[in-house]
Parts: sequence; structure tokens; C-alpha cells
Amino acid sequence: MELAQLEIFRAVAQTGSITQAAERLHRVPSNLTTRIKQLEAELGAELFIREKLRLRLSATGVSFLDYAERILELAAEARQVASGEEPQGRFVLGSMDSTAAVRIPPLLARYHQCHPKVQLELSTGPSGEMLDGVLSGRFSAAFADGPLNHPQLDGVPAFSEELVLITSSAHGPVHDARDVAGATLFAFRDTCSYRRRFEHWFAASQTLPGKIVEMESYHGMLACVAAGAGVALVPRMMFDSLSGRHSVQAHSLDAEHGPAVTWLLWRRGTRTPALKAFIELLSEVQAAPG
Repeated sequence: MELAQLEIFRAVAQTGSITQAAERLHRVPSNLTTRIKQLEAELGAELFIREKLRLRLSATGVSFLDYAERILELAAEARQVASGEEPQGRFVLGSMDSTAAVRIPPLLARYHQCHPKVQLELSTGPSGEMLDGVLSGRFSAAFADGPLNHPQLDGVPAFSEELVLITSSAHGPVHDARDVAGATLFAFRDTCSYRRRFEHWFAASQTLPGKIVEMESYHGMLACVAAGAGVALVPRMMFDSLSGRHSVQAHSLDAEHGPAVTWLLWRRGTRTPALKAFIELLSEVQAAPG
């Protein structure tokens, strides 16, 4: 088993296509096909389910991908250690959607300017998926909803957030969840920590929401709330960035449920030069006035 085989396997797994993976790796498709078949023969198992236009990971392939990503990450760390302390190589950052949209764009731009040898990649999704990505080795680090409570992770608090409830513009005051009992909730999928906070807010008032409708974006949530179809929970800074915010009302929550802290998390013992540089830059941004 060679690192090149694992890189090819990862690229095909991520794209679902030999052609797209070949373009990413600057290789010919026939070479990738051969290397994948060699890897499967060596392992004695099929890693992909062949469909007409795509390759889909088999159950064995899903499990093997976690190991492949860990091995490639360790190999990248080893190369960095051997080459010195200058940040370089692949650095995959995960982030919650709201953090990626309004908190870190200037940070990423500055990091790229300061460390051009680092191949910075960004992947977004709900907080739970960010944690899974860090633990599996897919992400070098990730921004996720705190607090830090996993024995395999290290981290630092990055941003303080205020979560606000948004309702239609015609809705009356909201003192607690009883004022929106039975309302439809617009939220991300169940791996979103803000969704869990939303459900805990209802439980604290011993009341229940209506159905939960899963959305893919805050813009979609805002549109549904503005139409009077339900309510949503949004970070204040994200809400302030939405162009349609004047069509709804934002209600502050109580001191127990409103505040949230976004953390930068990484696997314990994996502080590569690229990660150290990112942590240092984050600290500088936090310390800067304004």
C-alpha cells in the first residue's frame, strides 16, 4: 500500500468520479483506475460500488476512507516536521456555516497572505459534522459550537455569539418558548448544535414546538419566517448580515440560552506548523481593537 494509492482513493471518494479525481491530481484517468483496482486487490475487498456515471463508496470503503485520511494527515505532518517549522502543505479547515460566512473571511485572507505555502481548504457544515471531521482526521481543525468536552480534542474559544429567535414581523413579544409553543421550527439537520439548543430552550419552558423543517441555509429560514410559516434560531451577527432581516423580528433569549461560544478545535497531539500559525493568527485577530 502506497501513499499515492491512498491519495488517489481519497480523491475518487470525494469526487465520486475517476475523471474529476484525475483532473484534481493531474493524472490520466486510466492510471487512477489501475491504481484503485490494485489497492482493492491488495485489500481483498471492493472499495467502491460502480454505477453508470459515478463511483459510490462501499461499506468497506467508508471505513477505509477514515484510515486513509488519518494516514495521509500523519504523512503530511511528518513531511512538515522533516522540512522545518515553516507552515506549508495541506491544511483543511472545517467551519459552521454562520462562522464561515461572517466571522472568518478576513482571517482566511490574512492567513493565505502570511503563509502562501499552505494549501488552505475550507469545508462547511453543522457543528456535529465538524467534530466528526476533526476526530476522523478529515479536518486539520474546525470551528464548532462549544464547550470543549471531548477527551481526544484540544481547542481554544474563538468567537462569542448571541443566538436570537426570529419570528414574523406581526408576531407579539416573546418572553420564553411558551410564546411560540406549537410553532414550526426551521433549522439545520440534527447534527446542528444550534438546533439542539433550540430544542432545549423549548424544554426549559416545558413546552413543545410544532414540526421541525430542515433547511440548508439561513437565507431559506429567513424567507420562511418572513412568510409567517414558523420561527428560527440564528446567531445575531449572521442575522445582521442577511439582506432580508427587516422583514422579520429578532427576539433576545434569556441568559441561559442566548449566549454561545464558537471554538477552534483540533485533535490532541496534532499541532502542525500550519495549525500553530493559524492559532497564533486567530489570537492576534481576537486581541485587535474593534
